Amino acid sequence: MEIIKPGINIDLVGKMKIAFAASLFAIIVSIASLILHGGPNLGIDFAGGTMVQIKFSQETSADRIRDSLRTIGLGNSVIQRFGYHDNNEFLVKTEKSSSAIEGLSNKIEEALETSYSKGDFEIRRVEVVGPKVGKDLRGKGMLAMLYAVIGILIYVTWRFELRYAVGAVMALIHDVLITVGIFSLLDKEFTLPIIAALLTIIGYSLNDTIVVYDRIRENIKGIKKQSLKETINASINQVLSRTVLTSATTLIVVIALFFLGGAVIHDFAFALLIGILVGTYSSIFIASPIVLVWESVSPSKQKRKN
Repeated sequence: MEIIKPGINIDLVGKMKIAFAASLFAIIVSIASLILHGGPNLGIDFAGGTMVQIKFSQETSADRIRDSLRTIGLGNSVIQRFGYHDNNEFLVKTEKSSSAIEGLSNKIEEALETSYSKGDFEIRRVEVVGPKVGKDLRGKGMLAMLYAVIGILIYVTWRFELRYAVGAVMALIHDVLITVGIFSLLDKEFTLPIIAALLTIIGYSLNDTIVVYDRIRENIKGIKKQSLKETINASINQVLSRTVLTSATTLIVVIALFFLGGAVIHDFAFALLIGILVGTYSSIFIASPIVLVWESVSPSKQKRKN
């Protein structure tokens, strides 16, 4: 199946400066958002505390829930709608530790009964994460991504060359930063499933980049008269149909998860949605052009011999 006609020759590498400028702008905005927000909006998984999910049978508001919870000292808790608007489900988040919330479920139920009838609501779950556990999970999540990037750097250097490895890692850092930045801009929670999504994005983006690198290496060996810029551009065009088709079919699945998967995996699917789009872009406009930039700064041995 061919979405793009064979033999197409779009000057993608020629748009390198525009792509770099756009990516730099997106990264600066992402970093600025993280600084202004004091870092990612950490969920209970990482920040520690308690989260209570409550489902109401009728439409209500966060303010009304907060007024009901003031009697048990939870009036300052973060209360937000969970899932879609017509679900009438809310999450109540508090930083209180487990030692301070003994019997919390019963206390919340009694407090809500002052404003709602007993059958108008249901406490669906109560999750408690201690601050030490949250800190430990946060550290391990960051280490998982760091180890993944180091492993990729070693693998791509072994399979190709250092310049290719640097291009691949820079593209992955680009993808993660922009994804995290968008989450920060939208004030979405950063939880364990999002770490899983970021690791998935790293794997997906790398796979796409390796396909392009393989074609570049084949063409360098097969076509001696072309410049590196022409070889890279031709290689990207040759795998462009495959890249677009793979990304499109993957996006269909992720979009289905995003709209039909329910509130529990909504943010996970949203992270994948961003990551696939940004990862496809970076494998074309970031990873391979960085190889070209590296070559202009530090020419390969073969080029120096010529």
